Amino acid sequence: MRASQSGAAERNAVAMRDHAIVELLYATGIRVSELCGLDVDDVDMDLRVVRVIGKGDKERTVPFGLPAQRAVRDWLTDGRPQLASANSPPALLIGVRGGRLQPSSVRRIVHDALKAVPGAPDLGPHGLRHTAATHLLEGGADLRSVQELLGHATLATTQLYTHVTVERLRAVHDQAHPRS
Repeated sequence: MRASQSGAAERNAVAMRDHAIVELLYATGIRVSELCGLDVDDVDMDLRVVRVIGKGDKERTVPFGLPAQRAVRDWLTDGRPQLASANSPPALLIGVRGGRLQPSSVRRIVHDALKAVPGAPDLGPHGLRHTAATHLLEGGADLRSVQELLGHATLATTQLYTHVTVERLRAVHDQAHPRS
């Protein structure tokens, strides 16, 4: 069990927040600035979607899965109230003093969380975004859908994420095709 998960299981507010951060970043592929800009009202727990304001003030809706839903629900129910004060903003993610969490803090949190996982590469939030996109593509999502989820203005930007998938396809082809 990772440190953020064990701390979250013990109902430690910071650990619950950090767990929610990692789960949301991986589940949605949103940018760290978009994550930090989320308010509590931007999350629909029943539909499992977040309303994100991306580059160019473009709004999009991004779904997330059950692990992220559990982590965010735990954070909102048990963790956030421990850190929030009367002066806290409506931010989804707040720091230990009750203010909106900053992107630099999220970068540190992600690096620290991944260091705690044996054999995991040293990734930041953008690495989780890249991983989410790659896993979507490897799982059969079409490029246009991934473009929309990531908030890319052009398909060419999204195509940068396809190289891993092409490498995987080549490996499968080499292994399975009789004339490879």
